Amino acid sequence: MGQQDVLLQMTDICKEFPGVKALDHVSLTVRKGTVHALMGENGAGKSTLMKCLFGMYAKNSGHIYLEGKEVNFKSSKEALENGVAMVHQELNQALKRNVMDNLWLGRYPKKGIMVDEKKMLADTKAVFDELGISVDPKRIMSTMPVSQRQMAEIAKAVSFNSKIIVFDEPTSSLTEEEVEHLFKIINMLRDRGCGIIYISHKMAEILRIADDITVMRDGTWVATEPASNMTMDKIIRLMVGRELGNQFPPKDNNPGEVALEVEHLTAQYSLLKDVSFKVKKGEIVGLAGLDGSGRTETLENIFGVATRKSGTIKLDGKQVLNRNARESIKNGFALLTEERRATGIFGILNIRENTVISSLKKHKKIGPFLNEASMKKDTQWSIDAMRTKTPTQETKIRSLSGGNQQKVILGRWLLTEPEVLLLDEPTRGIDVGAKYEIYQLIIDLAKRGKVVMMVSSEMPELLGVCDRILVMSGGRLAGEVDARNTTQEEIMTLAAKYV
Repeated sequence: MGQQDVLLQMTDICKEFPGVKALDHVSLTVRKGTVHALMGENGAGKSTLMKCLFGMYAKNSGHIYLEGKEVNFKSSKEALENGVAMVHQELNQALKRNVMDNLWLGRYPKKGIMVDEKKMLADTKAVFDELGISVDPKRIMSTMPVSQRQMAEIAKAVSFNSKIIVFDEPTSSLTEEEVEHLFKIINMLRDRGCGIIYISHKMAEILRIADDITVMRDGTWVATEPASNMTMDKIIRLMVGRELGNQFPPKDNNPGEVALEVEHLTAQYSLLKDVSFKVKKGEIVGLAGLDGSGRTETLENIFGVATRKSGTIKLDGKQVLNRNARESIKNGFALLTEERRATGIFGILNIRENTVISSLKKHKKIGPFLNEASMKKDTQWSIDAMRTKTPTQETKIRSLSGGNQQKVILGRWLLTEPEVLLLDEPTRGIDVGAKYEIYQLIIDLAKRGKVVMMVSSEMPELLGVCDRILVMSGGRLAGEVDARNTTQEEIMTLAAKYV
């Protein structure tokens, strides 16, 4: 590869968040006129690497060269002005304004001090014609389907004469026809000499469109190969290939008779459709799948914090309605949410208050008074069991690290002594030692006959802790596997079934 072909070079990029090494000496080289796919499991570091390129995150070390010149963007605006654009998965647009406003926001063509509407319309049409996009420049953003809003976003990237365009999961909400159009545009940009970075989970797409493929795993670079050398099996192997050591306690729980039955669960506002399964007492069942496959939605619909369209839930043969969180807790269900900062912690309260808030019934003394001693005792149990690092029980929870906040919330739910524990990414952002302790707690609960369901993006975790794994794909149940004799490849193949 001649140096003159290299458009973007990122070398030895490191990025740390408190307690987490998100990127560990990652390098990426993008050549002129190529599509470079960036692949890896959820949490492999793909988006973090792109955010370092864009100046959304400040990297801790490493170098970024654009056309041989070192750059260090402080903001996405600066990146755009230097020819580096990104089409995000979550479109960040001014929805009440029209298409051309969104396209030229912050750089309107002027006539004196007035905005030159005529020139703006002509410029917008010129970019749209060039890309074969049929969108009305005067249409208000919020009235358009996601696919058209995405086309407007691509047009914006092109209007900056971008040399590098990053596409982050661009086809997740497109029809087949729209995907074909997108690929046409990408090929056109490639022929012009642009460097395209393409992030996607969809193997078939990547093998079709990419020239080069880089695989990341756990914040490190694993391999970069020409796409012509790659197969789906090889990519999956590179994405998941890590050894399972003694990261997990022995599974010594013995599932009993069926306790939880879910039939034809269908959601009102998400893609969840006709999901049915049974879980036994003392069984740990994992939910695997890619982001957006319906894993979290399954838990939220069981717990009643998302709107169910239809379906029945039975516990020990009796139907439970679980219409909202309060009713679900009363019925013996507990849900540890993934978005802990937004939905889990009461930031202004201290550790003790956060720990006992869901089990106050146990601490009633007389009338409205609470038993201070029993609350202290339970909180101390939680701190010890989780090995939560905190100066005192009175410390405000918001001053703890994410991992320690996580432990407080898990302790809170365990103290409600639920029959069914629903866990969404229970160990996200937690170090390896603490993970082992949480796995042990989950297994201990199962040994006491509880039903445990856990969503995790980490496949080794599901294989190491669960008895059975349900694999979700595109809002449906794609299959189920026995965790003791399945492979990561089998799970990945099922996860791609309805994508």
